[in-house]
Amino acid sequence: MREIVFDTETTGFTFGEDRMVEIGCVELINRCETGRTFHAYFHPERTMPPGAFAIHGLSDAFLADKPLFPAVAEELIAFVGDAPLIAHNASFDFGFLNGELGRCGRDLICTSRMVDTLAIAKQRHPGAKLTLDALCSRYGIDRSHRVLHGALLDAQLLAQVYVELMGGRQIGLSLVSDLVVEVVAVADAPPRPVRAPRHFAPSDAELTAHSAFMTKIKNPIWGAAASG
Repeated sequence: MREIVFDTETTGFTFGEDRMVEIGCVELINRCETGRTFHAYFHPERTMPPGAFAIHGLSDAFLADKPLFPAVAEELIAFVGDAPLIAHNASFDFGFLNGELGRCGRDLICTSRMVDTLAIAKQRHPGAKLTLDALCSRYGIDRSHRVLHGALLDAQLLAQVYVELMGGRQIGLSLVSDLVVEVVAVADAPPRPVRAPRHFAPSDAELTAHSAFMTKIKNPIWGAAASG
């Protein structure tokens, strides 16, 4: 099963007035990261508000030479394919992604493909703090390198969170692999010499001593069973 975990950075909260300036995507196959990613910055065709800059640190100067979204849209669409799209508070990211796609005349991504990790986390941990940072702390995911928000970094962290929300990584395959290696090693070992079976028949002296001992037992339970 192929899935794409993604995150966006924007100039604000409302598409139209605000624009997307960064997207990061991480590919999962059977809920394991494949190492394939997609990452791009975009010129927003407007200035960066101070509040947004404080969150992600993407300045007007940094974005000045970045492409417009239409120049990268085809590559992004090809990477995403028809996979489900996973995001934290997904309606926000979908709003900006579909806003940019629609603005350049591309087909929108159906919201039936949307998987919202925030909604999943609310079901798993009702009443808890459910920011990406909080979920990383809950699941022991290292986020020490996360100083500012970044779309690709956040998507990589979210991919790990998503796997944990869905039940964690399966370790059974690695255990089976170790077992197979051990069995093969035993099968390949040189055959051991066959030893004749050892007999432990009692001697005449031992039989005599046993009979003498048995006569000393008063009212044995095996005697009662035999008489019954």
